Amino acid sequence: KIFMNTLKYLQSNEFLLDVDLWRLFANLEELNKISLSFLKTFFETVKEHVSKSYSPMDFSSILRKFFQGDLCQTHEIYCLNYTSAVFYLENLRQREDFGIYLKQWCEQNEQCKRLHLPELLVTPLHRLTRYPLLLNNIWKRSTDETEKGFIWSLKEKVDKSIRDLEGKVKWLDNFQKFRQLQEVIIWPQVWDRDKRFFVPECLKQSLREKSSENILSSANRLLVHEGRLTLAESTRLLDVYLFLFNDFLLITKIKRNKKKYGGSDTSFIPVCPSLTPELHSFIREGGFCTVLDQPIPLDRLILKNVDPIHVTVFSLRNAFLIQHENRYRQCIAVFLLQAQTETAKKTWMSQIETAISNYTTQHETKKSTAFCFPAKSSEI
Repeated sequence: KIFMNTLKYLQSNEFLLDVDLWRLFANLEELNKISLSFLKTFFETVKEHVSKSYSPMDFSSILRKFFQGDLCQTHEIYCLNYTSAVFYLENLRQREDFGIYLKQWCEQNEQCKRLHLPELLVTPLHRLTRYPLLLNNIWKRSTDETEKGFIWSLKEKVDKSIRDLEGKVKWLDNFQKFRQLQEVIIWPQVWDRDKRFFVPECLKQSLREKSSENILSSANRLLVHEGRLTLAESTRLLDVYLFLFNDFLLITKIKRNKKKYGGSDTSFIPVCPSLTPELHSFIREGGFCTVLDQPIPLDRLILKNVDPIHVTVFSLRNAFLIQHENRYRQCIAVFLLQAQTETAKKTWMSQIETAISNYTTQHETKKSTAFCFPAKSSEI
C-alpha cells in the first residue's frame, strides 16, 4: 500500500503519469479491503468466544460469507495479473525516474522492512495457498459433524480453485514467454537460408512463408530447454542458441542488431521475466536469433554422443551430434554442437532424450486411441 499510495500521490503532482496503476497493482485495494474484513470478523468471533467463557463458536457463517463470496475471487484476479505485473515492473525499473520513486520514496520507509516491491507483490499469492491450511485446522478442531462436513467441502473447493488458478497462471506465463520469443526469433525466407534456391524477385511475394512466425503460437507447445551452444562448421565455430520444444528442436544463429527494436536505444525493451537470464541479457543488448535451418521434429531427430577419442583428434570439447532425417529416414542435415562444460552437454543430451521419449509416448497413445474400434453392437 505504501508503494501504491506513494505512486498515486506522485501522479496527483504530475509525476510518472504514464505508469499504469492497474497493470502494476491490479485489484490490490479491493483485495486488502476484503482480506482485512475477513480477518476482523474472524478474530472478533474468537474474542467473543474467549470473553464468554469459551462458548461455542459459529465459524460456518463466517466461512460461508467469505469463502463462498468474494475472498477467493479477488485473490484469483490479482494472481492472474501477477505475471504481467512482474513483467511490467521489470521494464519500469530500467527508468531513472521510476528508480527514484522505488528507492527514495518507498524502500526507505521503515514499514517496508527493507523489502523491495517484487518481494511484496508476491505476498497475496502466498496468502491464498494458506487458506486451505486454515480451513483444515478449523476442521480438525470442530466437534459438530455437520459443521465438519461443510468445512471439509469448503476446503476441497478452495483447493480445486487453487489448482485451476495454477493452470491458468502457467498458461498465461507460457503465453507471455512465447509472445516474447516471436519478437526475438527471426525466420528468414528459404532463399535467404540456402543460396541454392533461386527465386526471381517477381515470384518472391507469392512464395513468402507467412506461417513461420505463427509456429510458436500453438497453445499446446511448451519450451522444454534452451541455451547457448557452439556449432562446429567446416571453417569456423558459430555461436548458436537452441530452443527445445515438446515437439521440435530449433537451432538459431545469435545476432546483434541495435536497430531490431526501431533504434539504437535498447534500454527499455520489454522482456518477459520468465525467460532465462542469458536470453534476458542478450535481448537487452539488442540481440536476436535467426533460424539457421528448418525446425527438427523430435520423431525425425537422431542424437549421438561424440566419442572421447575424437575430442583429442579434432579438438572437439563436450561435443554431441544432432542428425535430422526426413520421412524416408534419409539424413538431410547434421549439426555438430559443443557445450561449454561436460555437465552442460549431459544436461542437453538428457533433455533431448526425455523430450523425444515423451513425444513418442504421447503420439503412440494417440494412434492406439484412434485405431481403437468400438465393440460390435449386439443388434447387428
